[in-house]
Amino acid sequence: MSKSQFDPATHPHRRFNPLTNEHVLVSPHRNKRPWLGQVEPPQPSNLPQYDPNCYLCPGNTRAGGRKTDIYNDTLIFENDFAAVLPPPGPAAPSAPHPLLQTEPVQGGCDVLIFHPRHDLTLARLSLPDIRKVIDEWCKIYLQRGREEGIAYVQIFENKGAMMGCSNPHPHGQVWSLSIVPTLPATEIKNLKNYALTTTLESSAPRGPYGRACMLCEYVHFEVGVESESGRVVTKNEHWVALVPWWAVWPFEILLLPYKRHISSITSLTDEGKDSFAQILSTVTKRYDNLFACSFAYSMGIHQRPLPRPEGSEGEDEDDVAHLHLHFAPPLLRSASVRKFLVGYVPSANETCVVSLNAGVA
Repeated sequence: MSKSQFDPATHPHRRFNPLTNEHVLVSPHRNKRPWLGQVEPPQPSNLPQYDPNCYLCPGNTRAGGRKTDIYNDTLIFENDFAAVLPPPGPAAPSAPHPLLQTEPVQGGCDVLIFHPRHDLTLARLSLPDIRKVIDEWCKIYLQRGREEGIAYVQIFENKGAMMGCSNPHPHGQVWSLSIVPTLPATEIKNLKNYALTTTLESSAPRGPYGRACMLCEYVHFEVGVESESGRVVTKNEHWVALVPWWAVWPFEILLLPYKRHISSITSLTDEGKDSFAQILSTVTKRYDNLFACSFAYSMGIHQRPLPRPEGSEGEDEDDVAHLHLHFAPPLLRSASVRKFLVGYVPSANETCVVSLNAGVA
């Protein structure tokens, strides 16, 4: 190969993430380096249907002393060890220096158990059961998002001990906050800037007020790329899962609707929710099949900070958000070797060491 011929699959380069306005250093050749570092224990795949010591199984006592209800499908309850507390809260003290600012944050934290069975992850749930999880996401987003003082509702799931999950019983969390967190605030800011400054002629769906939508444009391009050279992992009638151009994690996935601009999960039709359930099932199954293990990941839903006010009609500024999910899985080259965000990453810049089409396989 000529020295002047650039090959993104082997040569170091950086890629731009327009959602965060940051770059990621891509070094695919480093995936060949020998590994004598930490090896993760096998992820348990033979969990019992019921664990008497699990505080999320029906009827069991939780760590805080409360009993978990008997339930037949999903269950939502307030987190016994919430990261934020409901209002009212005390005022922050005066800053001893302008650089030492404190801002109180109030809100609530909820736990959503996906199923009474201790062993059924999203990858193993039936499509009707996944649809029930989606319906509960919609319900809690509406409920918490309409509470006084709430500015943002974050839905997420941590799966696997290596991603910090404290209990293997399949569940997710919902944090409702009096502020908009940094990452979604940054994304929304950049989505707004794109909508206001871009005049690109395109056949992609448009965002609110007929303006360009960054994610509509991006996913429209990716879906049109030939499968052999593209980054699309799977798609159905309404949703697509792809490895984003700016991926940081080895098998990162961006999951989003691609046929029209949708700002939140509550704007999905019944058909769109069924398609959502189907692609969640497909993606999580593919993860498990990749290394024949219960694949760890952290997943978060990004959308409008809050649902539209009751009775409102038409579009508003928050509709610039395009509903999407980020899947960040830590495994690098096998079920036992994970990526560590250390060294150059906290000191300088995000990095990726896997060819960014590898996740499609």
